[in-house]
Amino acid sequence: MTPDDFRLPRREWLAYAAVFGPTVMGTAAAAMTQSPPQVAGKPAHAAKRYKMKKSINLWALPYPDTMDLRQCLEVCKAAGFDAVELNYDLESDISIQANERQLQEVGKLTRDLGLEVSGLCSFLFWPYSLTSNDPQRRAKGRELLPKMIDAAHQLGTANLLVVPGAVYIPWSPEPEPVASDVCWQRATESLAAVLPQAKQAGVFLNVENIFANGFLMTPMEMNRFVDAFESDQIGVHFDTGNIMQFQFPEDWIRQLGSRINNVHLKEYSKQAGTQFSLESFRPLLDGTTDWPDVLDAFTEVGYEGYLTFEYFHPFPHYPEALVYHTSDALDRMLGRTV
Repeated sequence: MTPDDFRLPRREWLAYAAVFGPTVMGTAAAAMTQSPPQVAGKPAHAAKRYKMKKSINLWALPYPDTMDLRQCLEVCKAAGFDAVELNYDLESDISIQANERQLQEVGKLTRDLGLEVSGLCSFLFWPYSLTSNDPQRRAKGRELLPKMIDAAHQLGTANLLVVPGAVYIPWSPEPEPVASDVCWQRATESLAAVLPQAKQAGVFLNVENIFANGFLMTPMEMNRFVDAFESDQIGVHFDTGNIMQFQFPEDWIRQLGSRINNVHLKEYSKQAGTQFSLESFRPLLDGTTDWPDVLDAFTEVGYEGYLTFEYFHPFPHYPEALVYHTSDALDRMLGRTV
């Protein structure tokens, strides 16, 4: 027999090579994992042009530890971003301590530097979950939600990311999981209570799909949850990386369709396996996402809004490098690089 008698499909070779590496697999596997040939100075395939806008979440920068807000915004603008996503906190320029005037000044500063505010995000939905079994935590979450709606309005963005609740939070001390039906009921009540305020403020409540909260785990569930409100003011903040652990974003996009109001473009590597870890999220293009299909799916459903890169580990040295890399990657993905 010859080596050809043992030749496997390319996809299977790639799977073996990803685990064992080319050294173990030999030259055959190495050849199968080589990048496609390129013409010098040109991409290997003709890039399509997409209409979506480039945005980045400030979690990708060391704010406020070693960089202030203006410095972060200036780096994002210099790197070529169209917009930034800001984060609502307990103590920062954008927090419960900031009054209306201060929030308006942050929005003005962002626009004066030539950037749009693509949306408002917050980690506070986790310690103060809208569906927590702890009545005090749940009450604090419901107290924070109206404040976030007002903050988004003052900042001049129509998009508020909402984590609707959680059956289970891996890093939370909550002793018991929340029953799925109870989680659904509490989340529905929380959003319904602030819907009139959101409508008056012109702010969309965009429900995010999460990879670890055990809630709204399929696009069909997400659609049913959002549609039940019978309001255009409630939509979806779709995160491409949050369901990559077991599923595929291009599938979700085509099923969510026009419900998508905003997007986190988060890279993920399935090579990390199915074990829960934030380390599975990677710098853009350093993962296993089928980005051409994802971008085509967005186009098919008519999405032309922001694509916001979200990353939780600012580079400890030369943090602006991650921002510039992401901007360059997005230019190539969106067909802006000639």
